[in-house]
Amino acid sequence: MDLKAHHLANNVKVGTKQTTKMVEQGKAIGVYVAQDADSRLIGRIAQLCQQRGVPLTEVSTMRELGRQCGIDVGTAMAVVVERA
Repeated sequence: MDLKAHHLANNVKVGTKQTTKMVEQGKAIGVYVAQDADSRLIGRIAQLCQQRGVPLTEVSTMRELGRQCGIDVGTAMAVVVERA
């Protein structure tokens, strides 16, 4: 998945709360996590993704994940959601 393209299409949500919410609601089609994010956050979302059958992809750093999402700051995780 190309995160930047998804972001431009408005189907990427950035951040822990939004990612968790979208996975819980069954709207997530893919989740990205930064390897340098808090391990408790990564563990929680990884377990949730496994339970819900959502693919999980690791990105090296929060800064890199933020860049791939088209934002100027780092982020621990992001989610690609179904188009409305």
